[in-house]
Amino acid sequence: MKTESIKNEAAKPTYYHGTKANLKPGDLIAPGFKSNYGSGKKAAYVYFSATLDAAIWGAELAVGEEPGRIYIVEPTGSFEDDPNLTNKRFPGNPTKSYRTAQPIQVSGEVREWQGHSPEQLKAMRDHLEKLREQGIEAIED
Repeated sequence: MKTESIKNEAAKPTYYHGTKANLKPGDLIAPGFKSNYGSGKKAAYVYFSATLDAAIWGAELAVGEEPGRIYIVEPTGSFEDDPNLTNKRFPGNPTKSYRTAQPIQVSGEVREWQGHSPEQLKAMRDHLEKLREQGIEAIED
């Protein structure tokens, strides 16, 4: 029984959340606040990923002048695949992106990470701007 518990812990993925908020271990990131994306409406979900690259995009594209930060997080409740990315844009869930209506808890921070090139950032921001002009929200609830 103990061995199975150890195996399950070892198989547990690491989850990340990219933002510009300055947080510390133990802090909760909860829905109900202004979204960092789209029109900035009240967020019904908190988004996180099991890939560092998806979290880097989150940190780089979040609104605000603060530096991007990537936190290691743990969901406190159930979660589902992020429908904004899965099957609509990418078959399956290759970005391993998720959303939850429950808080996620910060357990650490990734202090060293490589951001995207200025060209990649510009291309993504231009793409998001075109979607906004078409009335398409980046985040769909």
